[in-house]
Amino acid sequence: MSIQTKDVEHVAKLARLHLTEAERDMFTEQLNAILKYADKLNELDTDAIAPTTHVLHLSNVMREDEVQDSLPQEKVFRNAPDEEDGQFKVPAVLE
Repeated sequence: MSIQTKDVEHVAKLARLHLTEAERDMFTEQLNAILKYADKLNELDTDAIAPTTHVLHLSNVMREDEVQDSLPQEKVFRNAPDEEDGQFKVPAVLE
């Protein structure tokens, strides 16, 4: 697979980029070099390697959920700018 200048022009148009002829040629060369390098990966024998989602082994670092008592309303509303009838009072956002 190779990238043609028309492909670079198409992507530039989608991205609303104005490229000079020199930039189009440069990007075409660079993208082809990237694809050529990535194509080398197809030469590797990966049949004995198990698929992974991450290079490092990750384990759940979250604590277990535990049922706890809620904070008392008085303590919660100490940080509220305004409170009314046991609810946070906020400015209206609709007219």
